[in-house]
Formats: sequence, C-alpha cells, structure tokens
Amino acid sequence: MTEQEMQEYFPKVYPKMFVGKYGGIAVGAGWANILVQLCQNIQHHLDWKNKDGEIVPQVVVQQVKEKFGSLRFYYQGGDEYVAGLVSMAESMSGVTCESCGVPGETRRGGWIRVLCQSCENSREEAKLLREGFEQ
Repeated sequence: MTEQEMQEYFPKVYPKMFVGKYGGIAVGAGWANILVQLCQNIQHHLDWKNKDGEIVPQVVVQQVKEKFGSLRFYYQGGDEYVAGLVSMAESMSGVTCESCGVPGETRRGGWIRVLCQSCENSREEAKLLREGFEQ
C-alpha cells in the first residue's frame, strides 16, 4: 500500500479514528500492515469496552509519521490498553523494513531508517548513481 493509498484507506476504514483534519500519514509502505493491525485492534478494543458499559474515549488520530527510524502514532483518547498497543506497534516498526515490510534493522547515513538488506542495497545503488551523475 503506497503512502497515497494509506491516506485514502485509513479514513475510509476507520472513520471514527481519522476524523476532521489530521496531520496525515507519512510512513513507508512496509509499515502499512503494522498500522492496519494497530487501528483494527484499537477500534475493536474501544467498541468492546464501550459495549460493556465502560466509557473509553474514542481514539482520534492526530498524525502518523516516521521519526528517528520508527513509527510515531500521535492520538488523543483511549486508555492504558491503547497506549500499550501503540507502544507495541512503534516497537515493531523498529525491526520492520519501512520499504517492504520484511524484518529489517536500523541503518544510518543521513536519515535513520529501518531497512532490510535488499532495500539497503537498493538505496546504496541509487546513491552511487546519483553521485555519478553529480560529478
């Protein structure tokens, strides 16, 4: 799922969470499944708790982005369980290639990124090509 597809998918599938103006979704396609599972689990938890008579404030997403090589999910509402889900998703992003979604590791060299070896190789090849054109 591309970044543009994520911009359309999440407000459509999770309209209670992605309401009004929010800061958007700015992460690589490799983290799409982490976000899908996170949103699915959050909304299921909220619906279940509120059905049982507990009042758990609806989670409203403010922004989703990458920062220092991991997912950042900014939101309002929820409870401690939701905070745990978000923490777990952010942690999982730190070992998941943000380009393709397979296991990855933190890479340096400019921006801190989490990439698998194949995506890192592609990034390095593209860098060498750019440097060759600049000379």
